[in-house]
Amino acid sequence: MKRTILFFLTLLICHYCAIGQTKDRDLTIGKSTTLHSNILNEDRKINIYLPDNYGENDKLTYPVVYVLDGGIEEDFFHIAGIVRFDTQPWIARFPNSIVVGIEGNTRRRDFTFAVPDINFLEKEGFQKASFPTYGGSQKYIAFLKDELLPYISKHYKAKAERTVIGESLAGLFSAELLLKQPDLFDNYIIISPSLWWGQQELLKNTEKLLTANLRKKVRVYLGVPNKDEDLRMYQDAVAFYDILRNNKKMEVIFDYMPDELHSTVIHQGVYNAFRKLYQKTVYSR
Repeated sequence: MKRTILFFLTLLICHYCAIGQTKDRDLTIGKSTTLHSNILNEDRKINIYLPDNYGENDKLTYPVVYVLDGGIEEDFFHIAGIVRFDTQPWIARFPNSIVVGIEGNTRRRDFTFAVPDINFLEKEGFQKASFPTYGGSQKYIAFLKDELLPYISKHYKAKAERTVIGESLAGLFSAELLLKQPDLFDNYIIISPSLWWGQQELLKNTEKLLTANLRKKVRVYLGVPNKDEDLRMYQDAVAFYDILRNNKKMEVIFDYMPDELHSTVIHQGVYNAFRKLYQKTVYSR
């Protein structure tokens, strides 16, 4: 009898010991790779989120969302999270998508177009020393067009449908892409763009550039934070919207977010952009 009781006690102890044991494993939401750019003459870190059930050998292809400030310490994680949320089967706001984050370690150089001088910076509240390099957007556009986009198309199961997301200086660059190379993307999510760069040169040439370059229909989300923080940036964004919305090849959404600041607007802006660009979910169809 004692032996029987001891046997069952031993089994019970082993059971609870097994329950108490844990197995740790890494939590992985994507992968990072280094792409050498001959155009930029440097290596660029690229972060990639792949949808659930992504298979190398299946026949499915996926739209691609490009995040300009897409480093691990920038916007990659939370935007990949928004995409994952919106593509869950009980929401299905838009199809499962690949997210590509480009680390923006030289953003003041990459996201600004060439200007003859930077004397205007002090009027905008910046010291010239804070822009040791600038004016590299033409090369960066070439890097996207001729190196990164073909790389993603070659190595991943990417559809031709593409979205680009940029905020602040990356918003300026997204606006420049829209005006100068609109065929590169189908959806442009532009948040709090720094249209003041170059004394508003891009804004002043918006209509002319659209007339010269826009050949297909595109969709644009333009989100801006509280105007009381920076009235001029808000007014520039409104002026930009007023020009864009008169173009028949463009669907444009303007989103004013008074509860957000320039420093906080990116997350809410991207969430709103997907909600407004893709208005129906699986249960609202």
